[in-house]
Amino acid sequence: MFERFTTSAREVVRGAVRHAEDTGADTVGEAELLLALLDRTDGDRKGGSATGGNRTEDPGGRKDRSRTRGDRKGSPAAEVLTALGAHGRRASIERALAEVRRRGGITGADAEALAGFGIDVDEIVARVEEAHGVGALAAAGSTPGATPGPTAGSASARAPRRGRRPLRRPFSREAKSVLERSLRIALARGDKYIGDEHLLLALTARPGVAAHVLADHDVTYIQVERVLTARATKG
Repeated sequence: MFERFTTSAREVVRGAVRHAEDTGADTVGEAELLLALLDRTDGDRKGGSATGGNRTEDPGGRKDRSRTRGDRKGSPAAEVLTALGAHGRRASIERALAEVRRRGGITGADAEALAGFGIDVDEIVARVEEAHGVGALAAAGSTPGATPGPTAGSASARAPRRGRRPLRRPFSREAKSVLERSLRIALARGDKYIGDEHLLLALTARPGVAAHVLADHDVTYIQVERVLTARATKG
């Protein structure tokens, strides 16, 4: 599937891995994919290019043959997020993702639903942090939507041997589902490639950490589709 990815889409995947490494997350989740998509609106931030035209090789050093029509038109996801105002609300989106992480993966919508049953999530988080330190649930959950990482002392948790590069973070079950969904969305739209716009559509297509946070910032699947349709109409 990865060979179908445009340069921009590949940069989003690479950027998501970098975000996981920067935060020390055990896995790459929906939150990291969303942050990497937002990076596209910042041009050369974190070494990426909003047009995706500066990348000619993949991490293995092979020539990148994914330069399709989607790349030549730049980064559709960046244009959509900017048009919908997400670029200007990046700080708020990052705070929302951090809060979800602090609550161990519980979104604002989940917290409201639980409040209806008399469960105060913020109070529970505060008690846990009082007993175990700030960020205790974040450390336990590692990253929103993540699958459990290796336990301390396990072979995969040990420090890499000298001379060996550390293994990259694996993608969480939810993040893998997003990547697979992007393929189905591309095929349904009649596209022969998977661009960063398909990744954005996949993130917003079903309920999840990224979809909830984006919806709270007025970015939904329907809105993304409308902007993409208007973009295509303009040529």
